[in-house]
Amino acid sequence: MKVAIDFLKNEEKRTILFLILSAISLLISFFDIGNFKINAAWIAIILCGFPIIKGAVEGLIQNFDIKADVLVSIALVAAVFIGENFAAGEVALIMALGALLEERTVAKARAGIESLIHLTPRTARVLRDGVENIVPAEKVQIDDVLRVLPGETIAVDGVIISGQTSINQSVMTGESLPVDKAVGNEVSSGTVNQFGAFDMKATKVGENSSLQRMIKLVESADSSKAKIVGMADRWATWIVVIALVSAVGTWIITGEMIRAVTILVVFCPCALVLATPTAIMAGIGNATKFGILVREGDALERLSKVTKIAFDKTGTLTYGKPAVVAVHSFNSDISSEKLLTLTVSAELRSEHPLGKAIVSHFKNTSNKALVEPQEFTMIAGRGVKTTIEDDIIFAGNAELLLENGIVIPKDMMDKASTYRNDGCTIIYVAINGCKAGFLALSDTLRKDSPKMIRNLNALNVESILLTGDNRQAASHIGRNVGILTVHSECLPEDKMSAIEHYQNKNEMVCMVGDGINDAPALKKAYVGVAMGGIGSDIAVDAADIVLISDDIKSIPHLLSLSQKTMTTIKLNIVLSLLLNFIAIILAMIGVLGPVLGALVHNVGSVVVIINSAFLLNFKSNTDDSTLDSYKPAFSHVDA
Repeated sequence: MKVAIDFLKNEEKRTILFLILSAISLLISFFDIGNFKINAAWIAIILCGFPIIKGAVEGLIQNFDIKADVLVSIALVAAVFIGENFAAGEVALIMALGALLEERTVAKARAGIESLIHLTPRTARVLRDGVENIVPAEKVQIDDVLRVLPGETIAVDGVIISGQTSINQSVMTGESLPVDKAVGNEVSSGTVNQFGAFDMKATKVGENSSLQRMIKLVESADSSKAKIVGMADRWATWIVVIALVSAVGTWIITGEMIRAVTILVVFCPCALVLATPTAIMAGIGNATKFGILVREGDALERLSKVTKIAFDKTGTLTYGKPAVVAVHSFNSDISSEKLLTLTVSAELRSEHPLGKAIVSHFKNTSNKALVEPQEFTMIAGRGVKTTIEDDIIFAGNAELLLENGIVIPKDMMDKASTYRNDGCTIIYVAINGCKAGFLALSDTLRKDSPKMIRNLNALNVESILLTGDNRQAASHIGRNVGILTVHSECLPEDKMSAIEHYQNKNEMVCMVGDGINDAPALKKAYVGVAMGGIGSDIAVDAADIVLISDDIKSIPHLLSLSQKTMTTIKLNIVLSLLLNFIAIILAMIGVLGPVLGALVHNVGSVVVIINSAFLLNFKSNTDDSTLDSYKPAFSHVDA
């Protein structure tokens, strides 16, 4: 008994059961099986038709909301009134089946969205006064120290303070391989600790944690804001009025009630109303498979009209982290390899991002032991001064060396200038008061950036670079990635103004960025796309679409998907209107009766839903093989 009650409490299972019972009852009614005093079709009318009528009445009384279910309810009541019980049951059954298919389409799409995240852990191990306490995850506070054991999901964002491990970050980045973490590394809520135990200090808790941010984004992803949905709803309201007028007019002219009832049945705009939301939600579901979260339903509609895409550079086309790209020695007694080793030792205690990048580069490329500096001094805005085995080493900008009486020769300056022109940062090195050489560091281009731009060209969408870099560095990145138009030295307001300039010329612009300085441009653009993994909270909040895994190579697919979604919606609308129009004419001249009319009309609804469901498995076929010889002709615009 309890199992039966639990089964009936499950709405989807209950609906399926009612559909099966209704289908059986209609078969019995159609073939006149058995000797029942009451037409078996009443089972379908009650199980499937009553919820439709109930919803229509509630909508009218509570909100005066005239939608498709109002006309369906009128058609059901009219069919029963003239004794067409089978037709009424058939309408109710196919309408319920269409609603179930819609729910399954939406549920499958939302399942794709929800697969991007895991549920927040309910508990966390908090260390207080040296004692480990298991507390509810929502009770964790900033600066609390947490212990995470192998196999556990991390409850909040934080920084590792002891221990080392490997973390499965696929929930946030989409990467299947675990990432090594040690003291000082950041970890995110929702990611899974795979191997070693570690202690961490909480930095973001509750709604500010990475996982909760993703959950809020998921909750905001729906199709309710799609402009074309509102248009379909308005049509549905007018169709209800027109249907009633047509039915009454046909009844008066022909004197046949059955024709009027058939018109009511086939006039129901169910396929029209289903045309857009099912396609939008299926499109959103497809996007999630590629690590893309569509926050606004109408974003796909707007994206399909985009003619230009503007890109920020740092963190978008590039990784946003400096890396050593060259080491040059200008002292014949010191090799480039030794110069790098000495510089790394000098920067071991540095907290500056460039110093950390130099140390990280060495550790990733060499297994040699490093000598700890005897003395270390951080000089703000200049660099570092250290003592290593009685050698005094300066590492920093040109001002650091000049202020300490160290002359940088012209050939060294000229060589460094070639790297600066490509957007590199130069770290000059001097040993015991004499020039030694320099290291060049640069933000590295994402390996997928050039191919992504070529794919956009294949879709006839122009790419634009908006960056705060100087002219030379911006042009260098533009040439490497293949972007035609470059705007350099842009402040946040300059990026926004550039987008406004294009849009004032009726060119719809999509902005892709990650930083706080991109937020105004993301908001101003016709469509804003934010890098969700490394992007700032403000940038993500300003965007319509979020790349959860920062995978920019999925942008061409996103554009193709938006175009395919709009094509599907338009096809759905045309099919639904065409089927309704033909059925109405046939009903008026008496070719279609209520039974066949219900079948023709509701088959159209099912076809629309199935057509939308195909979007879930849509794959773009952008082929950039013909673009290998593509040579951009640059247009450079200074801010």
